[in-house]
Amino acid sequence: MSDAEIVTTVVGGTGHIELNRPKALNALTSDMVHAIDEALQAWESDDAVARVLITSASPKAFCAGGDIRAIRDQVVAGEDFTPFFRDEYDMNLRLAEFPKPVVALIDGVNMGGGVGVSIHGSHRVVSEKALIAMPEVAIGFLPDVGATHILGRLPKGVGELMGMTAARIGAGDALAVGLATHFVPSAAMADVKTALLAGRDLDVVLAEFAGPAPAPTLPLDAIAEVFGLGAVPEILSALATTEGAWADTAREQLSTACPTSVFVTFGLIQESPNRTLAQCLAEEAVVGARLVRRPDFVEGIRAVLIDKTRDPKFSPASVNDVDESEIETILGS
Repeated sequence: MSDAEIVTTVVGGTGHIELNRPKALNALTSDMVHAIDEALQAWESDDAVARVLITSASPKAFCAGGDIRAIRDQVVAGEDFTPFFRDEYDMNLRLAEFPKPVVALIDGVNMGGGVGVSIHGSHRVVSEKALIAMPEVAIGFLPDVGATHILGRLPKGVGELMGMTAARIGAGDALAVGLATHFVPSAAMADVKTALLAGRDLDVVLAEFAGPAPAPTLPLDAIAEVFGLGAVPEILSALATTEGAWADTAREQLSTACPTSVFVTFGLIQESPNRTLAQCLAEEAVVGARLVRRPDFVEGIRAVLIDKTRDPKFSPASVNDVDESEIETILGS
């Protein structure tokens, strides 16, 4: 295995991108973002490349997200943190607009920036080990990498649930709501990779190695009744009296989420259906920069990723204390 964090090859008409930072669960660095983008640019008009395949060298994760600790270090040092996000979002848009099939094999944890590397492609193949989440509210940030565009187009309330609570979605539910397109058992993922690199037909390969997918577990009607409401206070009020394991988990996750991020995320998802992906990415960049400059961002990363105490001291500390005029300012253009 190469020491490079991204390994790219062209074999069997397939441009292969392998995320190769397994010890960090493939957390995306600036160099990785640039390498992915450069490969896509080179392959877009290359007749030798009929499709793109994105895989992971980690047995645990597709990609655990962006290297957000590095961003925190830049913020603390007073350095310009915006180039990473700009370059990452450009890469996300290039993936979404790529004129050839883009296949991501998601065989493990896939969060944050990893969702941006996979979810915009044409074929999102999950195994029973897949776990998809946008957990940014836990660190005082927002679901970015074009996630607001995706979340705003899921079944009623599901995007709000994922964005506001960092809910983790398994393979069955990912398929049911449209986050994933195909299911392949984990034991057959390597066979899919080998077959595609041998130049075999994409649809034939996915059909050959498909298996019975796990049953979905999310109660979509109940989620729509709660998270499909038109304002954060209404959602929280309805959630407080809702029974079920999914509601218990949502309440627990909201209890440690950044209150400001919860409101901001709701607002962005509400506006998402009226925006293109490019517009959502642009809005995420502007609003995200405002959130990064707030103390909650540095504090959230400390509590979740550095000290791992899971006891962030956000300000305001409760959703009941959020000043909606501040939310309007953060969301304002």
